[in-house]
Amino acid sequence: MTHPRATPAARTENTQDAPSPRTHTGEPTPGTALTSHPSLTDLRRHLTTHLDPAARTWLDHALDEAVAHPGLHGPISVWELRLAEAGRRCGPAHADTARVLILEAARADAGALTRVYFQGTADERRAVLYALPHLVAGPGALPLIEDALRTHDTRLLSAAVGPYAARHLTAHAWRHAVLKCLFTGVPVDHVADLPRRAAGDGELARMLGDYAAERAAAGRSVPEDLYRVLDLTESVTPAPGTDHPHGKES
Repeated sequence: MTHPRATPAARTENTQDAPSPRTHTGEPTPGTALTSHPSLTDLRRHLTTHLDPAARTWLDHALDEAVAHPGLHGPISVWELRLAEAGRRCGPAHADTARVLILEAARADAGALTRVYFQGTADERRAVLYALPHLVAGPGALPLIEDALRTHDTRLLSAAVGPYAARHLTAHAWRHAVLKCLFTGVPVDHVADLPRRAAGDGELARMLGDYAAERAAAGRSVPEDLYRVLDLTESVTPAPGTDHPHGKES
């Protein structure tokens, strides 16, 4: 089935009034060093470069504490307290990164991450999502990703579609995550491994075409990102044996 496609001129007209990405509070989604999916070494280097001396001293102490007292201890562990302090100590621009490093130093496993996620603030939940690809090897933390994808907090959604989701979400769930990004204005640049997972995905192309047709019929703009993803679905399907953990099931 052929899906409606816009000409370049029509795309410009359709998307000129498309909303910019917003958080659940209505503020533009803030930039973060984590949306490019860097390594832990790169994150530590970033903070070493950008934090002021007092914040660096605090972070070094927090990491030492987490290394010395890893895992869960009683109602709350000392490193969990440091997660709560990170925004005040390191500033909003660097708090996510600091929290990820503290979680890694504490050797937080899926159980600890689950506790922090469900008992923590939205900021702490976001840090857990960013930490998943570094700390959890298998799909055991997928319930956290699935929970985040049910929200309308664009900062949580942006964190949820990172490398962990790219590795472990089923094709059906991953397609709906991409659509959720389009619904809420999360840039698809934040979707990890998008070109590989979208390549040759006819079902995703169908869903995108249906969504574009619905919006056009309602006189609403079609996000330019939709056409970007649709173009990716038309690229060559990955060769057999490449890492596509859940195939193309719908």
